Amino acid sequence: MSGGLNKGLTKVEVGVQWDMAPKGAAAHDLDIVAATYTEEALDAAPAYLVHFGSRSPDGTITLNRDSRTGQGFGYDEVMVLELDRLAPRYARVVVGIAIQQPAQELTFRDIAGAGVRIRSGPLDLARHDFADVLDHNATTIAEFTRDGAGTWQYRRVIRGYDADPAAFARQMGRTGPVS
Repeated sequence: MSGGLNKGLTKVEVGVQWDMAPKGAAAHDLDIVAATYTEEALDAAPAYLVHFGSRSPDGTITLNRDSRTGQGFGYDEVMVLELDRLAPRYARVVVGIAIQQPAQELTFRDIAGAGVRIRSGPLDLARHDFADVLDHNATTIAEFTRDGAGTWQYRRVIRGYDADPAAFARQMGRTGPVS
């Protein structure tokens, strides 16, 4: 873990990769979404969202690379979360992946070569290939929480959704049943 084992997480990188759509098909576009929650509203609406075309108000969560086609080598879209720089009022960040599309026709089953890597420095915290959510068009992949001592921890949270990106962003941090 970046910053030492006893200090928890400080900076995390989330990368998503996928293969280009077959010739003649519409481009596949996967988007990383991060929702940030305050201590007072851990299960309510997010304080703010970070996704394509946006960043956190204080610059602590940024989308460094945004692909709309999956073209290229390695991770096509990358988000960096500087957890140690988040204001103390933020206690939870949920990260997910949504398929950006005009209609919810595609699911992860339709996206070849899709995968996610979550790392802290040189250490891979997780890799995920969407096998648990193949029939969905959005999924949460991770939750980062700050404990009472201010230390950030990672927890794997794989939960599939069938929603457009805006609805997914509203629902992704809820801990109860999804409506």
